Amino acid sequence: MAEADGAEDRKPQSDEAHSAFTPPPGMEPDALDDDQPTSEFALPAGAGPVRPEPEGSAFATPATYSAAHYPPAYTPGQDFHAVQLKESPWQDRMRTMLRMPVDVRPVPDLVQRPSEAGPAVGRVLDLTLRIGELLLAGGEGAEDVEAAMFAVTRSYGLDRCEPTVTFTLLSITHQPSLVDHPVSANRTVRRRGTDYNRLAAVYRLVDDISAPEIDISLEEAYRRLAEIRRNRHPYPGWMLTSAAGLLAGAASTLVGGGVLVFIAAALGAILGDRLAWLCAGRGLPEFYQFMVAAMPPAAIGVALNMTAIDVKASAVITGGLFALLPGRALVAAVQDGLTGFYITASARLLEVMYLFIGIIMGVLVVLYIGLQFDASPRPEEVLEIQQRPLIQIAASMVLVFTFAILLQQERSTVLIVTLNGGVAWVTFGALHYAGGIPPVPSTAVAAGLVGLFGQLFSRYRFASALPYVTAAIGPLLPGSATYYGLLLIAENRLNEGLGSLVNAAAIALAIAIGVNLGSETSRLFMRIPGAASAAKRRAAKRTRGF
Repeated sequence: MAEADGAEDRKPQSDEAHSAFTPPPGMEPDALDDDQPTSEFALPAGAGPVRPEPEGSAFATPATYSAAHYPPAYTPGQDFHAVQLKESPWQDRMRTMLRMPVDVRPVPDLVQRPSEAGPAVGRVLDLTLRIGELLLAGGEGAEDVEAAMFAVTRSYGLDRCEPTVTFTLLSITHQPSLVDHPVSANRTVRRRGTDYNRLAAVYRLVDDISAPEIDISLEEAYRRLAEIRRNRHPYPGWMLTSAAGLLAGAASTLVGGGVLVFIAAALGAILGDRLAWLCAGRGLPEFYQFMVAAMPPAAIGVALNMTAIDVKASAVITGGLFALLPGRALVAAVQDGLTGFYITASARLLEVMYLFIGIIMGVLVVLYIGLQFDASPRPEEVLEIQQRPLIQIAASMVLVFTFAILLQQERSTVLIVTLNGGVAWVTFGALHYAGGIPPVPSTAVAAGLVGLFGQLFSRYRFASALPYVTAAIGPLLPGSATYYGLLLIAENRLNEGLGSLVNAAAIALAIAIGVNLGSETSRLFMRIPGAASAAKRRAAKRTRGF
């Protein structure tokens, strides 16, 4: 009995006996060492109170200081307007959220239902990268590619995702929580091509994924993406070659050529296109493809100049240049630069420069050879453009129509972009020929209308703006100024030739900036999320220099 009572006394009376901070049995609290760790904010033994700093010290509290009336160190947010995002197109919603800090972004809506185990993070990221790859390879701007990638991840329930787009590299990072390791994936764009039909199909896929009323599983999205990749071009090869010839013929008519010049320019462009396809099949870089494609129109123009036929031979070469100038890449480069993607913009501008140098070298080689055979081109003939309004309007619309076919656009968009290009040329002709305004501002205004109407058309159909814009700027490209500068350089008039090339570059930049400005102006006619707070926060800081 005594032993039982002793065991009862040794039994812990509560759960506190199991605490790591409970003194062991037999040790009194007073027996603890005095040098046990204490609070780091406690005064050491023997230290007196902190003496105030002398009046003249920089660390002294001002005499007028009052803690009760001093403003708080933390300033709470005021006048922060809630952003209504649900009723806007997914492009605007995603672009708005991408410009928000991560900690203030709204929680993603589960548009597509994940499985019971949660969203498959790896597969969602892979699908997102594949979609972004098709968009970037098709020539889409970096900001729109990021918006599409962000829309896919949020639709499948992945929060805290950060997509990054450069010229050839796509990457995305997902952080499941603040304590989990982030998951990153990337994809390299190896090949780029122009197929706006495929671009429109990818936009429709992203639109369906972002729509709450449409249920698309990951397997269904992968299947549709595979169909888009395997989809054949809407136009056969012979039609593309014929379109290149008609484009060059229409451009030669636009700058004053007749029927014979039209035929010669079309023939030269067809030969150049076939030679470029041959070089592409042999794996030669695009630089050499453009160089070879520029030679046949230049050779035919020089040959006509050496004959006794009274034709405007310079229009043949000018028409061939219209079919080669990289206007699409230039517009995308300037758009990326104006939206803050400076690395991608620099790479695209460098690509434009290389392609332009390839065209220059191809034409200069032919011109030098022609001069050795006593060809006598007249540089002033290039600038003598006869005003034929009705013929020029018809030629500009044919040029845009054939340009849209070369870009592999959907048949439903060809008519709209043709009308958009006709309006652009009428505007340019009214300002430059009738109004006497210099070509650079006239081109900028006409390109601004192209960007405005193209953006409105694309938002009406929830598609990319490229199919409605790129072909429409064809009549505005600086073909005449480019050939005039090359001809002056071939005749050793270097200063005048470089001045003409600088003028051509200014016109090209006016086209790109005008298109971008017109696209931004279209926001005045559309309800954009976050517009209520735009008066307080007028621009993203990354575009204001700080």
